[in-house]
Amino acid sequence: MKLAERVAVVVGASSGIGLAVARALAAEGARVHALARRADLIERTERIVPRRLDATDERAVAAFFAELDDVDVVVYAAGTNVKNRALAELDAGSWRTMVETNLSGAVHVMRAALPALRRRRGLAVLIASVSGRWPDGSGPGYQATKAGVRALAHGLAFEEHQSGVRVCAILPGAVDTPLIDKRPVAPAAGVRERMLRPEDIAAACVFVVTLPPRAYVPELVILPTELQAIGRDLTR
Repeated sequence: MKLAERVAVVVGASSGIGLAVARALAAEGARVHALARRADLIERTERIVPRRLDATDERAVAAFFAELDDVDVVVYAAGTNVKNRALAELDAGSWRTMVETNLSGAVHVMRAALPALRRRRGLAVLIASVSGRWPDGSGPGYQATKAGVRALAHGLAFEEHQSGVRVCAILPGAVDTPLIDKRPVAPAAGVRERMLRPEDIAAACVFVVTLPPRAYVPELVILPTELQAIGRDLTR
């Protein structure tokens, strides 16, 4: 178990990528604080401790991290999109929801977690999206927030390099999660079967966080082999 005696915090752990990451880190021996708005959906095990937390609530996030003595790993996997995602159709409420969940929540979490991560010379993983680098059909609003998450990871890593805190942005392509159901048109079953699975992203996360302290991955892009490549997208 590569993460025995380590403490991890996974935000957005009630489903999809976040839940898979919480399970994977626990399987490697970490004690995982699994946070989500719907904590009742998170399984409680010997190593997974669920807790209700809304990452958009800055005070609640700060209070949670103030209670923890040490944190070795923080993973921000909370994210959302909307059906009416074309910019001409995107209303102000939907835009605010995406900004607050996808980007502001990540800022709140990282700012609150920094003191503990500095003490442990820990590592953070921010789940962004390949759409934050290359345009696709996920909508310019979503793409802008995920590009912000990527920039946050790189900027924070630049600032915290001397304190030993490593920050990685993981950029998945199309993943078969409940977020896919929010597409304006659901993908065909055959397409969905060829998408990535949450466990694939969790495996990438485990790879990043179990590297020795001398090694650092600033960014990791992972795509479904048969559906996406740079300049090619057959997910719709």
